Amino acid sequence: MTKKLEELFDLPDSQEIDVTLEENTNIVESVDKDSIPQLQTALTNVDKIDAALPSVRDLETSDKEMDDIASLAQDTFKDLMDLGMNVEARFSGEIFNNASRMLDTALSAKSAKINKKLRMVDLQLKKATLDARLAREAHARGEDTEDGDGQTVDRNQLLMEILGRNTEQK
Repeated sequence: MTKKLEELFDLPDSQEIDVTLEENTNIVESVDKDSIPQLQTALTNVDKIDAALPSVRDLETSDKEMDDIASLAQDTFKDLMDLGMNVEARFSGEIFNNASRMLDTALSAKSAKINKKLRMVDLQLKKATLDARLAREAHARGEDTEDGDGQTVDRNQLLMEILGRNTEQK
């Protein structure tokens, strides 16, 4: 709903209205218990990808710029549509044509933003695949590979941690 219709009919702001879907409340209960570990693995993979995205320089700056361009084009589209409705019919065709171009600009900005994010995710997936393949090849050659994060702990420190946990549990 547009702002002008909200003002005309004296309705509350459409962004303030809280919509709840009662038919989707049992989604969590309907999840198969065997698929929970797979879901957790998928969520951790998504978190890893999200954590890696900000490491790319100027990714957020470009997103903000594309959002600014899209919002400016949408605002201009609305203004041109209002203007086209308020002028003579013989002049409105060119105004509507320019309004259509503004909408195309907004759509292009949004799609460019999405395409850039998809390319980044694709590159990260390709890198993960390459890393996994290199690790498999190194393992086949008999080399030790590091599969995850770890820390070196000497025996005494490990015993102190184990004993510290046992005393806390008692």
